[in-house]
Amino acid sequence: MYKTRKKVYFLSVNVAVLLLSVLLSVFLVQRDVNNSAPLIFAGIPTIIFLSFLVAASVIRHNIDKYLQKKYFESGETVYLEDFIDKLRFCYSYDDLYKVFAESLEIKADCSILLVDRKRNYVLYNSPSRISSYQEVHEKLSVNFPIAWEEGFYFLGENMGIVSSCRQSRGFFICYQGIHCFIFNRYTRLFDLDIYTKLYEEFCRFFDRTKIIANLSEISSLTKEWEQLAETQVSFLPHTMPDIPHLKIAAYYRPLVNVSGDYYTVLPIDSSRTLLMLGDVSGKGLPAALIMGLVMNTVKIIENKNDLVAVIKAVDKAIKGMHLQDKYTVLFLGIVDTDAMKISYINASMSDPIILTRAPDGYRIKSLTSNASLVGIIDMDDVRVSEQRLFRGDTILLATDGVSEVMDENGVELGDTELFTETLTSSASKTPQQFVDDIVDLIMRYNGDKRLHDDVTMMVVKVG
Repeated sequence: MYKTRKKVYFLSVNVAVLLLSVLLSVFLVQRDVNNSAPLIFAGIPTIIFLSFLVAASVIRHNIDKYLQKKYFESGETVYLEDFIDKLRFCYSYDDLYKVFAESLEIKADCSILLVDRKRNYVLYNSPSRISSYQEVHEKLSVNFPIAWEEGFYFLGENMGIVSSCRQSRGFFICYQGIHCFIFNRYTRLFDLDIYTKLYEEFCRFFDRTKIIANLSEISSLTKEWEQLAETQVSFLPHTMPDIPHLKIAAYYRPLVNVSGDYYTVLPIDSSRTLLMLGDVSGKGLPAALIMGLVMNTVKIIENKNDLVAVIKAVDKAIKGMHLQDKYTVLFLGIVDTDAMKISYINASMSDPIILTRAPDGYRIKSLTSNASLVGIIDMDDVRVSEQRLFRGDTILLATDGVSEVMDENGVELGDTELFTETLTSSASKTPQQFVDDIVDLIMRYNGDKRLHDDVTMMVVKVG
């Protein structure tokens, strides 16, 4: 009724404006046609029409306010209008139930039944009213199955659909498997246009609650991930141990809040120190679990001098988790500052190197791989390699997140002379300065793009 009356009134105003503009323009033009210039002759009707348009806009606005007040702010329709206004500020089902009671049950004498057809579960029904009867529930369930088309409908005496609101004793809203039945003996007195507004606001409410629920779930998961990340970081050394004849610095930057990268430094005795750095395949929770498992396994082994036994213990622990396709690449090395050597097992790590001083500067010696992946295939043939160390040597252990950073052309940092030059020019610096130089290089080389892998490195200065 509101929209119909609005259209009639607005059309009447528009016609009146057009007729008045034409009549007044003809009257003025006929009086001054002989004495007016052509420009003025043409401008008179335009000015009059624009003036009437402004006046008509004001009139239409006042008419709309009048109709809104007449149809939505008075009579029985005011109850549904009040419900709609409050529904706009509902953000949960509890909010909705409260508004059901305040606006529809108490004020409008309505009976309400809200059903989740997907779960076949009654979310809300008005107590001690028609909507609380089991036979009503059963009949509505038969008449309106889950596949019912979305929209709003009028309910008749037999809980079925009727085409006219004059014959109705309630109405029914269906949206995304949620069915809301509202029974009221004077449904016919509500303005017809209020139902469209009510349905649209219902849709907005259910969409809003779904978004809020998803955000709450994400927030909860985020807190859990943050706790997991904090637990994972606790496995890593907070500060490097004070070891005679060794200076050590490390850098750890996970791509997301949890990572498969790990490292540790474990003094064995006054001259020997175990270094470990590795990278678990994949990302997320499984990688984080394997990372914690490896760190704990190595930490509790009593004889850390036996590198073969250590790496086989790690291999056995990972295989015992039965996580498909999970493995780690791993470097284990013992630096002996009395014997000035490093004994190591490199299980497929690509980047461990020693930077040693030479007459023409620093040269790079690779600590090449001598073992297979850990945790996924048999590790029968594992051997320990050795490399001599000299005073002032720098050992760099890094995951592939360092060397595989790409520039805008897709060229990996580890394949460039720039990387080699940075390594050799920084070799004489302290471990922390060395780390800072490499990190700066990574960020500059990567530009403003997001990194695609975890970045972890450890730098050890001997002597």
